[in-house]
Amino acid sequence: MNDKSEHLIEIRDLCYSRGHREIFKGLNIKIPRGHVTAIMGPSGTGKTTLLRLITRQLLPDSGTILVEGTDISTLNQKELYQMRRRFGMLFQNGALLTDISVFENVAFPLREHTRLPNRLIRHIVLTKLHAVGLRGAADMMPTQLSGGMARRVALARAMVMDPEILIYDEPFVGLDPISMGVIVRLVRKMNDALGISSILVSHDVQEIATVADCSFLISDGKVAASGSPDELHNTSSELVRQFMHGMADGPVAFHFSAPNYAEQLLGRDAE
Repeated sequence: MNDKSEHLIEIRDLCYSRGHREIFKGLNIKIPRGHVTAIMGPSGTGKTTLLRLITRQLLPDSGTILVEGTDISTLNQKELYQMRRRFGMLFQNGALLTDISVFENVAFPLREHTRLPNRLIRHIVLTKLHAVGLRGAADMMPTQLSGGMARRVALARAMVMDPEILIYDEPFVGLDPISMGVIVRLVRKMNDALGISSILVSHDVQEIATVADCSFLISDGKVAASGSPDELHNTSSELVRQFMHGMADGPVAFHFSAPNYAEQLLGRDAE
């Protein structure tokens, strides 16, 4: 990997389709090092798909994805696994393993990918749990945790391999305001304290505004706007204003394409 590349991740002219549906149509994004970068957009715009492309779980139809200046499509299997170890992933809804304890959930990546002795694994796991405020929950089972606690345990697991890049896939979904506030602060704290880079996928505009350094709004397969949260809030673009302010009327239609309402109710379309 080329550690001297200007951008942490660079996406150039990315095109990707699923069946006959075009998801990305020449997408271009540069993700800076050491920042919290948000990827936003209406539902169905491919935000999670983009994360899978960045980690090469999927391959693009065309275009290039560079991680630290290296085209990830050129990596062999061994190199790909080494690259993925630089990433930590917080999945939607936490995705904890329900049959093992909090401690073992966090320890799982260490047991799978290292040969560290149990004493050192215990030290690392307790350190990560302490960082998210849940060292005292180490012996609990995932079913005993609240939604916010489960998300924090998942964050500890994402950090346990000391990744350079932390990816958050919809980290705020289903959380109450208190838990959401805790996760927002942890995202910012972990990024700054550990000197890492974070990629946050979400459509929660208010939370993004408090934590992100820069944001990319995706629509119709391309970047519709980019900049700081304040810049996006003050944009003149109707599409961006609709998304940022949660307006029903705008370029993104509220109603899915359908026949004439009155004629359908009267049954004339069936004649």
